[in-house]
Amino acid sequence: MTLDFYRAEPDAWTSWRMAVLMGANTRTYKFALGAALLDLAGQGRDEVRLSELAVPYAVSLVAHLADAPQAPADSAVSDTDFLTVAKGESEESMALGQPTERLLEAAQRSIPIMVMQKFHNLRGSTELPHRFYELVRDRRGTIVRLTPALRQVVFSEHAPSLRTELAARWNIVESSFAVGVGRTLMTEGVAVDLDRLVLTDKRRRRSVAGVTDAVIGFQHGRCLICGQTIAADAKVAADHVFPYALMRRFSGVGVWAGPDLDQLWNLAPAHATCNSDKSDRPPTPPELDLLAQRNEAIMQSPHPLRKTLQLSLRQAGYDSPSGQWPDFLRQVQAAYPPIKAKD
Repeated sequence: MTLDFYRAEPDAWTSWRMAVLMGANTRTYKFALGAALLDLAGQGRDEVRLSELAVPYAVSLVAHLADAPQAPADSAVSDTDFLTVAKGESEESMALGQPTERLLEAAQRSIPIMVMQKFHNLRGSTELPHRFYELVRDRRGTIVRLTPALRQVVFSEHAPSLRTELAARWNIVESSFAVGVGRTLMTEGVAVDLDRLVLTDKRRRRSVAGVTDAVIGFQHGRCLICGQTIAADAKVAADHVFPYALMRRFSGVGVWAGPDLDQLWNLAPAHATCNSDKSDRPPTPPELDLLAQRNEAIMQSPHPLRKTLQLSLRQAGYDSPSGQWPDFLRQVQAAYPPIKAKD
């Protein structure tokens, strides 16, 4: 199913989204690496020394450590583990505005083994269709060569959105670590605050990430209504694909038999103008197909978004989480009473 997401738009930025959104997250190292790669490639660099890459990598992880855990609480760590070193060196590094010598050494030691070998791998044995760097060794030491695929990502129209998606995914994973993977977020998922359009974790009632930033990557950065790319400066709305107002309008016909329409499975980023023009009409078949594909893509991501959608399926009576969205959406569509023609 993961490769179906790539086949829909077989481009370098789709591979990047797969790495960020769908790779396994036992720690947040890959987000720090991704942010560092975007920054360095954005400077027009073709290659950097590993020691150069280690600086923004270490600085961003130390900054995030101040706010949230970067690994599950039950992770086995040693005194030489990078996160252990980072915690010990965080105060001095933050004061200096750069990693201490000990932290920099630990970063250079751990990056090739702990994160760079895994960045291009998805769950299982699947590898990304594109590679964004290559490690080579010469007389200068270890060199990170930045590939044309990475430059395509950095200089594409998608680049601003990809940066916000990475930041949102990082925050989501941090939040799951903070409450304990395997506990609340894995049994309850996340809730949607419709007033502020943010995802919140149910246990701490804290904002996790904006709805748009959290899920737009699973739509390939496109509006679900018109199918066009949503620019970084565009006005965006979270469209109720099955409109909630329409459900209320039909409440006099009979008891609503469908699921809660305010949940994540039914919310899709869209251009504000497209959302306004759509108003309260039911979704079209192409929109339902795109929503099913979007939700299936989210199901390929790690906690907690996947769990959130699993719960929606389970509440509707679906035991198997995979491949159920088309049938689920058909059932929701059938729950709407027929619209009577006007006289």
